[in-house]
Amino acid sequence: MAAAVSNKKLARIAGLIYLGVVLTGIFTLMYVPSKLFVSDNPSVTYQNISSSETLFRFGIVTGLLCYTFFLFLPLVLYKLLKPVHENYAKLMVVLALMSVPIFFLNVQNEFTVLSLVNDTKNLFGLSAEQHQSQVMLHLDQYKNGMRIVHIFSGLWLFPLGYLVFQSGVLPKFLGVLLMLGCFGYLINFVGHTLISDYSKIGISSYISLPASIGEIGTCLWLLIMGVKEKKPT
Repeated sequence: MAAAVSNKKLARIAGLIYLGVVLTGIFTLMYVPSKLFVSDNPSVTYQNISSSETLFRFGIVTGLLCYTFFLFLPLVLYKLLKPVHENYAKLMVVLALMSVPIFFLNVQNEFTVLSLVNDTKNLFGLSAEQHQSQVMLHLDQYKNGMRIVHIFSGLWLFPLGYLVFQSGVLPKFLGVLLMLGCFGYLINFVGHTLISDYSKIGISSYISLPASIGEIGTCLWLLIMGVKEKKPT
Protein backbone atom coordinates (compact mmCIF):
# COMPACT_ATOMS: atom_id res chain seq x y z
CA MET A 1 0.00 0.00 0.00
CA ALA A 2 2.88 2.37 0.80
CA ALA A 3 4.28 2.00 -2.73
CA ALA A 4 0.88 2.81 -4.27
CA VAL A 5 0.52 5.95 -2.15
CA SER A 6 4.04 6.97 -3.13
CA ASN A 7 3.24 6.56 -6.83
CA LYS A 8 0.07 8.61 -6.48
CA LYS A 9 2.05 11.37 -4.78
CA LEU A 10 4.69 11.26 -7.51
CA ALA A 11 1.96 11.45 -10.16
CA ARG A 12 0.41 14.52 -8.53
CA ILE A 13 3.83 16.22 -8.22
CA ALA A 14 4.57 15.46 -11.89
CA GLY A 15 1.14 16.78 -12.88
CA LEU A 16 1.65 19.99 -10.93
CA ILE A 17 5.07 20.61 -12.50
CA TYR A 18 3.67 19.75 -15.93
CA LEU A 19 0.88 22.27 -15.36
CA GLY A 20 3.52 24.91 -14.62
CA VAL A 21 5.27 24.04 -17.90
CA VAL A 22 2.00 24.22 -19.87
CA LEU A 23 0.75 27.52 -18.43
CA THR A 24 4.06 29.38 -18.62
CA GLY A 25 4.71 27.91 -22.07
CA ILE A 26 1.35 29.13 -23.42
CA PHE A 27 2.03 32.62 -22.06
CA THR A 28 5.58 33.02 -23.35
CA LEU A 29 5.33 31.09 -26.63
CA MET A 30 1.80 31.98 -27.73
CA TYR A 31 0.23 34.92 -25.86
CA VAL A 32 3.18 37.33 -25.86
CA PRO A 33 4.10 36.84 -29.55
CA SER A 34 0.44 37.21 -30.58
CA LYS A 35 0.26 40.58 -28.82
CA LEU A 36 3.64 42.05 -29.81
CA PHE A 37 5.11 40.51 -32.94
CA VAL A 38 3.92 41.35 -36.45
CA SER A 39 5.62 39.29 -39.11
CA ASP A 40 7.36 41.29 -41.86
CA ASN A 41 6.59 44.60 -40.14
CA PRO A 42 9.65 45.79 -38.15
CA SER A 43 8.18 49.21 -37.40
CA VAL A 44 4.97 47.94 -35.79
CA THR A 45 6.81 45.18 -33.91
CA TYR A 46 9.33 47.68 -32.56
CA GLN A 47 6.55 50.04 -31.44
CA ASN A 48 4.60 47.20 -29.82
CA ILE A 49 7.61 46.11 -27.77
CA SER A 50 8.46 49.70 -26.84
CA SER A 51 4.93 50.47 -25.68
CA SER A 52 4.42 47.08 -23.96
CA GLU A 53 7.92 46.48 -22.64
CA THR A 54 6.60 45.09 -19.35
CA LEU A 55 4.70 42.37 -21.22
CA PHE A 56 7.83 41.53 -23.21
CA ARG A 57 9.85 41.30 -19.98
CA PHE A 58 7.21 39.08 -18.40
CA GLY A 59 7.48 36.87 -21.48
CA ILE A 60 11.20 36.44 -20.85
CA VAL A 61 10.70 35.63 -17.17
CA THR A 62 7.90 33.13 -17.77
CA GLY A 63 9.98 31.47 -20.50
CA LEU A 64 12.85 30.97 -18.08
CA LEU A 65 10.38 29.75 -15.47
CA CYS A 66 8.86 27.32 -18.00
CA TYR A 67 12.18 25.65 -18.73
CA THR A 68 13.11 25.64 -15.05
CA PHE A 69 9.96 23.61 -14.44
CA PHE A 70 10.89 21.47 -17.43
CA LEU A 71 14.27 20.79 -15.84
CA PHE A 72 12.55 18.93 -12.99
CA LEU A 73 9.61 17.37 -14.85
CA PRO A 74 11.46 14.45 -16.54
CA LEU A 75 13.27 13.67 -13.28
CA VAL A 76 9.97 13.17 -11.46
CA LEU A 77 8.52 11.23 -14.40
CA TYR A 78 11.63 9.03 -14.36
CA LYS A 79 10.91 7.97 -10.78
CA LEU A 80 7.31 7.27 -11.68
CA LEU A 81 7.90 5.37 -14.94
CA LYS A 82 11.27 3.71 -14.38
CA PRO A 83 9.65 0.38 -13.38
CA VAL A 84 8.03 0.19 -16.85
CA HIS A 85 11.34 0.25 -18.76
CA GLU A 86 14.44 1.79 -17.21
CA ASN A 87 16.35 2.38 -20.46
CA TYR A 88 13.41 4.21 -22.08
CA ALA A 89 13.03 6.24 -18.90
CA LYS A 90 16.71 7.26 -19.04
CA LEU A 91 16.40 8.15 -22.73
CA MET A 92 13.36 10.30 -21.92
CA VAL A 93 15.33 12.25 -19.31
CA VAL A 94 18.37 12.79 -21.56
CA LEU A 95 16.33 14.01 -24.54
CA ALA A 96 14.21 16.33 -22.39
CA LEU A 97 17.11 17.89 -20.52
CA MET A 98 19.05 18.63 -23.72
CA SER A 99 16.50 21.30 -24.63
CA VAL A 100 16.99 23.30 -21.41
CA PRO A 101 20.49 24.79 -21.95
CA ILE A 102 19.67 25.50 -25.62
CA PHE A 103 16.63 27.51 -24.53
CA PHE A 104 18.54 29.47 -21.88
CA LEU A 105 21.21 30.41 -24.42
CA ASN A 106 18.55 31.34 -26.96
CA VAL A 107 16.93 33.82 -24.55
CA GLN A 108 20.01 36.01 -25.05
CA ASN A 109 18.36 37.13 -28.29
CA GLU A 110 15.43 38.53 -26.31
CA PHE A 111 17.75 40.39 -23.95
CA THR A 112 19.46 41.89 -27.00
CA VAL A 113 16.06 43.09 -28.21
CA LEU A 114 15.57 44.82 -24.85
CA SER A 115 18.97 46.51 -25.20
CA LEU A 116 18.05 47.78 -28.67
CA VAL A 117 14.64 49.05 -27.57
CA ASN A 118 16.15 50.86 -24.57
CA ASP A 119 19.02 52.41 -26.54
CA THR A 120 17.59 55.90 -26.01
CA LYS A 121 21.04 57.55 -26.10
CA ASN A 122 21.87 55.72 -29.34
CA LEU A 123 25.00 54.13 -27.89
CA PHE A 124 24.98 51.66 -30.79
CA GLY A 125 25.06 54.45 -33.37
CA LEU A 126 22.12 53.04 -35.33
CA SER A 127 19.38 54.86 -37.19
CA ALA A 128 15.72 54.23 -36.30
CA GLU A 129 15.34 51.88 -39.26
CA GLN A 130 18.48 49.99 -38.29
CA HIS A 131 17.21 49.60 -34.72
CA GLN A 132 13.99 48.12 -36.04
CA SER A 133 15.83 45.81 -38.42
CA GLN A 134 18.13 44.58 -35.64
CA VAL A 135 15.14 43.91 -33.39
CA MET A 136 13.53 41.79 -36.11
CA LEU A 137 16.81 40.00 -36.78
CA HIS A 138 17.16 38.93 -33.14
CA LEU A 139 13.50 37.96 -32.90
CA ASP A 140 14.02 35.78 -35.99
CA GLN A 141 17.14 34.30 -34.40
CA TYR A 142 15.12 33.57 -31.26
CA LYS A 143 12.45 31.88 -33.38
CA ASN A 144 15.10 29.78 -35.14
CA GLY A 145 16.59 28.84 -31.79
CA MET A 146 13.17 27.70 -30.60
CA ARG A 147 12.93 25.40 -33.61
CA ILE A 148 16.11 23.69 -32.44
CA VAL A 149 14.69 23.49 -28.91
CA HIS A 150 11.56 21.88 -30.34
CA ILE A 151 13.58 19.05 -31.86
CA PHE A 152 14.16 17.79 -28.34
CA SER A 153 10.69 18.89 -27.22
CA GLY A 154 9.51 16.35 -29.77
CA LEU A 155 12.08 13.60 -29.31
CA TRP A 156 11.48 13.18 -25.58
CA LEU A 157 7.77 12.57 -26.23
CA PHE A 158 8.43 9.24 -27.95
CA PRO A 159 9.98 7.43 -24.95
CA LEU A 160 7.48 9.19 -22.67
CA GLY A 161 4.61 8.03 -24.85
CA TYR A 162 5.98 4.49 -24.95
CA LEU A 163 6.28 4.41 -21.17
CA VAL A 164 2.75 5.77 -20.73
CA PHE A 165 1.40 3.23 -23.23
CA GLN A 166 3.13 0.30 -21.54
CA SER A 167 2.63 1.44 -17.95
CA GLY A 168 -0.82 0.00 -17.35
CA VAL A 169 -1.47 2.83 -14.88
CA LEU A 170 -2.13 5.61 -17.42
CA PRO A 171 -4.51 5.64 -20.43
CA LYS A 172 -2.97 4.08 -23.52
CA PHE A 173 -4.48 6.70 -25.84
CA LEU A 174 -2.36 9.37 -24.15
CA GLY A 175 0.74 7.33 -24.93
CA VAL A 176 -0.30 7.10 -28.60
CA LEU A 177 -0.88 10.86 -28.80
CA LEU A 178 2.51 11.59 -27.21
CA MET A 179 4.34 9.32 -29.66
CA LEU A 180 2.48 10.91 -32.60
CA GLY A 181 3.37 14.29 -31.13
CA CYS A 182 7.07 13.43 -31.41
CA PHE A 183 6.72 13.04 -35.18
CA GLY A 184 4.61 16.20 -35.37
CA TYR A 185 7.40 18.30 -33.87
CA LEU A 186 9.97 16.75 -36.21
CA ILE A 187 7.79 17.21 -39.32
CA ASN A 188 7.26 20.88 -38.45
CA PHE A 189 11.00 21.38 -37.92
CA VAL A 190 11.82 19.84 -41.30
CA GLY A 191 9.02 21.82 -42.94
CA HIS A 192 10.18 25.17 -41.54
CA THR A 193 13.79 24.36 -42.50
CA LEU A 194 13.17 23.20 -46.07
CA ILE A 195 10.20 25.38 -47.08
CA SER A 196 10.61 29.14 -46.75
CA ASP A 197 6.88 29.89 -46.47
CA TYR A 198 5.94 26.74 -44.54
CA SER A 199 4.07 28.73 -41.87
CA LYS A 200 1.76 30.15 -44.56
CA ILE A 201 0.64 26.67 -45.63
CA GLY A 202 -1.37 26.45 -42.41
CA ILE A 203 -0.80 22.79 -41.55
CA SER A 204 1.74 23.19 -38.74
CA SER A 205 -0.93 23.76 -36.08
CA TYR A 206 -2.78 20.60 -37.14
CA ILE A 207 0.40 18.54 -37.16
CA SER A 208 1.25 19.71 -33.64
CA LEU A 209 -2.26 18.94 -32.33
CA PRO A 210 -1.51 15.37 -31.08
CA ALA A 211 1.41 16.70 -29.01
CA SER A 212 -0.73 19.47 -27.50
CA ILE A 213 -3.62 17.14 -26.65
CA GLY A 214 -1.27 14.42 -25.40
CA GLU A 215 0.77 16.70 -23.16
CA ILE A 216 -2.15 18.65 -21.70
CA GLY A 217 -4.12 15.43 -21.28
CA THR A 218 -1.23 13.71 -19.50
CA CYS A 219 -0.70 16.76 -17.31
CA LEU A 220 -4.35 16.88 -16.22
CA TRP A 221 -4.62 13.11 -15.78
CA LEU A 222 -1.57 13.02 -13.50
CA LEU A 223 -2.78 16.04 -11.55
CA ILE A 224 -6.43 15.03 -11.15
CA MET A 225 -6.59 11.25 -11.50
CA GLY A 226 -3.08 10.25 -10.47
CA VAL A 227 -2.14 6.70 -11.45
CA LYS A 228 -4.09 3.50 -11.09
CA GLU A 229 -2.79 0.90 -8.68
CA LYS A 230 -1.68 -2.21 -10.52
CA LYS A 231 -3.42 -5.37 -9.40
CA PRO A 232 -1.02 -8.06 -8.11
CA THR A 233 -0.55 -10.90 -10.55
